[in-house]
Amino acid sequence: MARDFLLYVVAVLTVVVVVVVSGSPATLTLERAFPSNHGVELSHLRARDIFRHRRMLQSSNVSIVDFSVQGTFNPYEVGLYFTKVLLGTPPVEFYVQIDTGSDVLWVSCSSCNGCPQTSGLKIQLNFFDPRSSSTSSVISCSDKSCYSGVQSSDASCSSQNNQCSYNFQYGDGSGTSGYYVSDYMHFNTLFDGSVSTNSSTVVFGCSNQQTGDLTKSDRAVDGIFGFGQQDMSVISQLSSKGIAPRVFSHCLKGDNSGGGILVLGEIVEPNIVYTPLVPSQPHYNINLLSIAVNGKTLQIDSSVFATSNNRGTIIDSGTTLAYLAEEAYDPFVNAITAAIPQSVSTVTSQGNQCYLTTSSVNDVFPQVNLNFDGGATMVLGPLDYLIQQSSTAPIWCIGFQKIQGQGVTILGDLVLKDKIFVYDLAGQRIGWVNYDCSLPVNVSATTGAGRSESVNAGDLSGSTSLLDGLHKPTKMGFLAFFLHITLICCCVFIS
Repeated sequence: MARDFLLYVVAVLTVVVVVVVSGSPATLTLERAFPSNHGVELSHLRARDIFRHRRMLQSSNVSIVDFSVQGTFNPYEVGLYFTKVLLGTPPVEFYVQIDTGSDVLWVSCSSCNGCPQTSGLKIQLNFFDPRSSSTSSVISCSDKSCYSGVQSSDASCSSQNNQCSYNFQYGDGSGTSGYYVSDYMHFNTLFDGSVSTNSSTVVFGCSNQQTGDLTKSDRAVDGIFGFGQQDMSVISQLSSKGIAPRVFSHCLKGDNSGGGILVLGEIVEPNIVYTPLVPSQPHYNINLLSIAVNGKTLQIDSSVFATSNNRGTIIDSGTTLAYLAEEAYDPFVNAITAAIPQSVSTVTSQGNQCYLTTSSVNDVFPQVNLNFDGGATMVLGPLDYLIQQSSTAPIWCIGFQKIQGQGVTILGDLVLKDKIFVYDLAGQRIGWVNYDCSLPVNVSATTGAGRSESVNAGDLSGSTSLLDGLHKPTKMGFLAFFLHITLICCCVFIS
């Protein structure tokens, strides 16, 4: 009786909404019909509500995911930035290069042919063994994630073994091939000031063969962590599950101690400027419109920077230096040379334009502005385009390089360091601002206004690391890292 009365009370709900339409109010009536059997159990309704609430919480409680950062941009030191990921059950630690120029996370596997056994970075290299992880499974060709990978050229399938595989070949002759597996990734999350360890299954590459420079031990890491936009990227996988937002940010320290901040979330800083991403591109392409040196715009045809099959400007953390389209390179170098005082001598070293000075480069070299679509300007100081030939010699060389016969502009770590970079995939835009990356930042799990957390460089990962005994990178000989440059150029020409 009480239940029937309650149903009767809530049977008809009338909500009066005043809507100004031609000056007349409107009344909307919402009616709730009785169930045909008058016998819906409260337990069923409660279970349905709990399920709905769980879905609501998953969509609203997206967490910030934090990764530690090691390495430096300096090619005389390390020449790359890398982080660690924990994969499998029990978790095994892998050091992987942070790479916004590719999509896939892949690591060396136990069956790998040609994989380096040691690293000049003084880190312990590990090999993923699917048989040693109780939660590992091989991805088949019929898996929907494999289908997505085939669509973006990140995967291929063989009718012989029904195994989803990959084969990445680079223009310098190096390459890696292997197959895809699914297993748990373990990571640190921050939500409402609370740090916790979380995990989720992700699909990643298991490398069983490496060739070329990938086989060398000088600067070997366990693999590459692709932060691209395609479905196979970890950022896409975690955001599709409601675990992490569809935005990530980094702030890479430029000094020799290296490190920085890498989070799945939006770093919130009031002075960040944004430019739209060029749509339907395999990389993070943005529209560079012009270059100014000392406030004077260089006379370069704007078509030189326009995005097409073999042109465009790409943001790529997997590239150590920076590269200018061939037609823009000489005007850029000539403008810098013309702007310096006569007390600075010009010299040529291994085909690069260099300068001899005992003065502070910040005092004698000009500011460079890269002007992008949407009114966003990237301000480069001398240390963003110059590299000191050695710590003891007062010789500074142009860090921007020219790729002969190619019209691609690539902004690598030389330019990306000492800046906050936000990759807003949901809003299809990239933002940046000059910043001291040793300072804490505020991070939000939602783009625009929203809840924010304060994050220090490496604090979360350092304080809650699942594994101990990490080795810090030490100095090593110079080795230019052209792996991703050649990969990007090849992709641009093919696309």
